[in-house]
Amino acid sequence: MKLVVSTGLIVVVACGVGAWYVNRWNNTPLGIEPTTQTVVLQRGEPFSAFAHRLSERNLVTHPRLWSRLVQFRGLARQVRAGEYVACASDTPETLLQRLIAGDVLAYEVRLIEGWTAMQALAALHDEPRLAHTLSSATVDTLLGALGLPDGHAEGLFYPDTYRFVSGDSDADILGRAYVKMQDELAALWEQRADGLPYATAYEALIVASLVEKETGRDEDRGSISQVFASRMHKGMRLQTDPSVIYGLGEAFDGNLTRRDLRRDTPYNTYVHRGLPPSPIALPGRGSIEAALHPADGEYLYFVARGDGSSQFSTSLAEHRAAVRKYQLR
Repeated sequence: MKLVVSTGLIVVVACGVGAWYVNRWNNTPLGIEPTTQTVVLQRGEPFSAFAHRLSERNLVTHPRLWSRLVQFRGLARQVRAGEYVACASDTPETLLQRLIAGDVLAYEVRLIEGWTAMQALAALHDEPRLAHTLSSATVDTLLGALGLPDGHAEGLFYPDTYRFVSGDSDADILGRAYVKMQDELAALWEQRADGLPYATAYEALIVASLVEKETGRDEDRGSISQVFASRMHKGMRLQTDPSVIYGLGEAFDGNLTRRDLRRDTPYNTYVHRGLPPSPIALPGRGSIEAALHPADGEYLYFVARGDGSSQFSTSLAEHRAAVRKYQLR
């Protein structure tokens, strides 16, 4: 009888010591060097394999113990794949809880106002953490590659900062940028000023892209928009250089000549009346708002002063004087 009691007591004590050790190990900081490292749990990877990989990098001791403890608690299927940060202050338990919460490492990439769609795509291709699935896309095939109706993709992606995680793709970012542009444009179109010479939100987007390329100064956007609207109301050609340059494509060498202004492309607003057939860049919110809310005024011309600002004129004579002063000096 005494032997049975003694054996049972030994078992209880042993279990208690084992539980104490497991709990102590599970809540002891990893103490890794360097003090922060990234770890990746692959999609479909068993937790036991993940634990052994971390052990091989000297990030976790006793990987089999950790794996069995997680399985015993029924948590192995709750962890989420992704890229995580492991810190020296982490314990196996805190790292596990982050895996369950899906607290993955996030990055940012920015699409800049005034970029073309191809410049935006090139910037995404320069981001090594993104999967590159659109390497062969052109401005005319990009929408189809994104699973959207085929068409010219220029101007249809909202310039903004986008967060992503490892495993996301360039298509993921552009898909989100496309949806955001549709949402922003639709909301702003509903609040547009009366009397605009644009029949659709897409036409307003074209004007916004012209405004975006003509100036980077917020205070000039409304007046530039007013010039475009006034010229369209009067049936005048827009005569905006950025559109001509866009139409020249790779043929543009950085110097816009009189010959270029006479070259017949669909985007040459010195040759053709009305709007170009598509936007010429990614317009930001400020340019879209300016296109939909032109400033008050009767300006018909503007010219760059050379310091980023513009000189506005109501007559051709004033405009020619401004050109001589700011462009021909």
